[in-house]
Amino acid sequence: MFSRVQYISQGTTPLEQRQNIHAALDAGCTWIQLRLKGQEEAVVRSLAEAVRKLCAEYKAFFIVNDHARIALETDAHGVHLGLKDMPVTEARTIVGSTRIIGGTANTLEDLHQRIAEGCDYIGLGPFRFTTTKAKLSPMLGLEGYTTLLKALQRGDINIPVYAIGGITLEDVPALRERGVYGVALSGAITHAVDKRQTVDQLKEILYAATTHSR
Repeated sequence: MFSRVQYISQGTTPLEQRQNIHAALDAGCTWIQLRLKGQEEAVVRSLAEAVRKLCAEYKAFFIVNDHARIALETDAHGVHLGLKDMPVTEARTIVGSTRIIGGTANTLEDLHQRIAEGCDYIGLGPFRFTTTKAKLSPMLGLEGYTTLLKALQRGDINIPVYAIGGITLEDVPALRERGVYGVALSGAITHAVDKRQTVDQLKEILYAATTHSR
């Protein structure tokens, strides 16, 4: 079973990224997504190698955003692809059948596309405005998640869906009630005063109710 709390790395430099990831691991995060935009592939690869070793020490799950070949070369557990990144089918030929592929979705059409492509999980969002992404899709809010998740349930579609995009700890109970499998967070963990307490509270909320488990 996938962890219900996914930390998406933040930081404008590799050093800042690594420090934030290390802090998230210390706080109890067991799933790290390395997201470093606007850098040369060599920089991303070097950071991914370091983060993979760090995650191994903590026995944490590690995936790379966007870069399927780097995920393969650094022995990551998988790759996450945005809607405008390389096609899932192409990524699958690179990373093989044993690594996971996650995909971003914003609409019902996106969800069906991701499922048809064979994604292992879906990051559905954004929930609200976030400064971590330059070009945002339309914000969903609680109403959007309610509509989209009900549509999946009506179709008896069973795939882990993570809420993503500007989510705070206070948002998580309502999102869980809507049926999300988990949440993917960056700022809510990076900027938390007590990161361990924040992660513990997230896990308590997301694992307490099992009626919506997928």
